[in-house]
Amino acid sequence: MEFLRLFFRLGLIAAVAMLLAARPAAADDHTVPSFAPACHAASAAGADARKMDARGPWICDDSGWDSGAPAVWLRFDARAWAGEKLPRYFYSRISRYDTIAFHAVDTDGAVRSVRRSEAEGAPFASGPVFQLRLPDVTRDTRHLLVEIAGPHSVPLLTEARITHDPGSAEWSQSEMMLLAFVAGMLILPLLFDISFFVVLRERFVLLHAGLVSAMMLYVLTAGGLASAFAAIPLPVMAVVGAVSYAVGGGLSLLFVHAFLERGAQSPAMRNLTRATGWFTIIVPSLFGLQLPATQGFDDAAYFIAFVPCLAVLTGAVIEAVSRGSRSARYVAAAWLPMIAASTERWLRGLGWHVGSSTLDQMLYVAIGIEVVVISLAIADRFLALRRERDAALTEARMLEHLSTRDPLTGLMNRRAIEARFDELLAQGFDTFALVDLDRFKAINDLHGHQVGDAALIACATALRAAGDRDTVAVRLGGEEFVVLLRGERGIERAEALRQAIPIRIANDVPGLDLPVTASMGVVRVGDAGLQKMAFAEFYARADALMYEAKASGRNRLSYERLTVFRKPPGSRQSGRGQAA
Repeated sequence: MEFLRLFFRLGLIAAVAMLLAARPAAADDHTVPSFAPACHAASAAGADARKMDARGPWICDDSGWDSGAPAVWLRFDARAWAGEKLPRYFYSRISRYDTIAFHAVDTDGAVRSVRRSEAEGAPFASGPVFQLRLPDVTRDTRHLLVEIAGPHSVPLLTEARITHDPGSAEWSQSEMMLLAFVAGMLILPLLFDISFFVVLRERFVLLHAGLVSAMMLYVLTAGGLASAFAAIPLPVMAVVGAVSYAVGGGLSLLFVHAFLERGAQSPAMRNLTRATGWFTIIVPSLFGLQLPATQGFDDAAYFIAFVPCLAVLTGAVIEAVSRGSRSARYVAAAWLPMIAASTERWLRGLGWHVGSSTLDQMLYVAIGIEVVVISLAIADRFLALRRERDAALTEARMLEHLSTRDPLTGLMNRRAIEARFDELLAQGFDTFALVDLDRFKAINDLHGHQVGDAALIACATALRAAGDRDTVAVRLGGEEFVVLLRGERGIERAEALRQAIPIRIANDVPGLDLPVTASMGVVRVGDAGLQKMAFAEFYARADALMYEAKASGRNRLSYERLTVFRKPPGSRQSGRGQAA
């Protein structure tokens, strides 16, 4: 929880930083008038301004916008700025074009013209706009004709305006600050993705981080906010904005493919979702480059190429929700505003309806909603995966416990002790005691196996009654047990455990005619960590000692002490010396 609080604070700091950067660059709330074109027309490249002014063909409504024409003309009538300050600047939506020529036509027929290159367009942080200086417009100017050669975007045409203030644009200070806040808040989900990936190592977390990065880049460039931080050339802003949106759309599909639970999609839909994701990354991005060779069709093709993305994304989410996917519900809630806002933007981009660039605010807010809700979905999935992991670990531990424990007594079994024997020796367990119940077969024969099992359980209880970390009890099988001990007085402690066995069995298993005693063979070795004997060798020695105890009358202990030399004894050293 502490790192989540830290990331939330960092996100707020980033949002505030974006707001502070946007505030001085944003215009006041529409206090400066701007003027829209009265009419528009399309022509071949190199058309004469005087002929266009005289004949047109002019369209004086919001229909017929064609960004695929070699040149598009805009006509601004002097009646629009009558009584206002004379316009000095042209601005429009950031998009690629070849050149923009301005022709100021006076009432006496004089024409003052100037042609501006794409490199002269200056983006500025007042929305997704750039500006150019106009030729001198006087009180005698009748029309201002704007010739846009090689346009790549309908909004470049429909959102064109002229004004006298170089800082004027359609977006107000409050709108720019909203955009800055959205851009700043996008940093928070990105930090969440990084932290989740450290824990989850899931591919969908990386895909969402890429999606958030693409959307952040889109907001900064298509929204014009990047101009508050650096002087970025207009072509770069135009291309990065278009390509980042396409990459974000494709990553959305790849994210759905990786994020939805197993079984939430049919195999056919999964394959279609992945293929459409790559298609959306590649094809619209190609048109988003706005190359001269694709000028005649790339604007319409860019938006049409998103139709498969919209259709497949909608179908994938509907199918997943119908299959009971919890994650798909988050995706649906996140992308419903995004789909609605994107559809409006696509229709405006295709020229099917004309609207202000401030409508983009809906898209930017929808982007913010999408990444935040999907981050919540990832957090929910993170908790679900952690629960699944914990359940799997619990099951694995249970299976491991079952495979290393004797099911009757609960003691460690032979498989477990053989696997850990070297480790226990290194930890100082230097006393190996082999225990065998005397005449145990007679108990099974006289009283039945159920009573025999009860006697074995009572024996196990006696051997682990010490309850300390210096004693390890093991059932090898049948009536054979092993006890490993470490510390001082190992043989005496082993004998105490042996003597406790008949007492415990008598208390826990009533009705036995005779006490159930035990014989024990004990091997004690000095410096257990230095010896190289395996479990089987210890067992063989202890087994021989245990049978000595039984041969001596049972109900007793037989032991031996082994010495491990750090170096050969003196007699051997001298012998070797003589041999040398």
